[in-house]
Amino acid sequence: MSLLRLQNLTVRFGGVTAVKDVTFEVLEGEILSLIGPNGAGKTTIFNLLTGFARPSEGDILYRGSSLVGRATHEISDLGIIRTFQKTMVFPTISVMAGTLVGLHSSVRAGGWDILWNSRRKRREEAALLARAREILAFTGIADKGDVLARNLSYGEQRLLEIAVGMAANPQVFLLDEPVSGMNAEETARVRRLIRAIRDRGVTIFLVEHNMNVVMDISDRIVVLDHGEKIAEGRPETIQRSPEVIRAYLGEGYERARARRRA
Repeated sequence: MSLLRLQNLTVRFGGVTAVKDVTFEVLEGEILSLIGPNGAGKTTIFNLLTGFARPSEGDILYRGSSLVGRATHEISDLGIIRTFQKTMVFPTISVMAGTLVGLHSSVRAGGWDILWNSRRKRREEAALLARAREILAFTGIADKGDVLARNLSYGEQRLLEIAVGMAANPQVFLLDEPVSGMNAEETARVRRLIRAIRDRGVTIFLVEHNMNVVMDISDRIVVLDHGEKIAEGRPETIQRSPEVIRAYLGEGYERARARRRA
């Protein structure tokens, strides 16, 4: 079932067309990857989906309702959560505190509860702490709860960003280059984590340049080039597309794939 529909989207910045008449759907429960050369319009698409940019033309439908014109916090409240290309963590607070920040939308205690330290507030605090511990265990950094975020390794900071996103209870999780800059071991760890998140019922939409990861975990792939959609389909279809090979994957990728088959 279609969860998100991008419909005839066009974005112009001055005289530059960053996205041109792009249409595709994100299906509920899938892992969809958006790939293409630098400058193809991938991050612009993420910005459109999360309210950081508005289309010049077209519409974005989430469960049948338009997202165009909604504020970023309204979109996140609907369960559309994203990470960024560059790590966006709170460097001067602990891993646990950062994860609790991600749980802010779950807070129900009011001002009087906080002022009088009511039983309701204490129960809610205990529940939030338990939830934060569960998320950190799920993402593999449970032993880092008391560590300042700035003291984590790069790979662990990326895991923390995913943990904070998971704390916001995503229905659609937009991951912007989640394995960028990671070594092979860290990449394998995140690859497993993305699958585990999808297995929890979260729809995954990711931008990624690591084609081994993309081809391994994606149910479908959409390819952009110069702001236009040039292909859409399952990984095996995308790998064989002459247009995608020419615009992005390159002949070297095709030769390497042929050697692996042999």
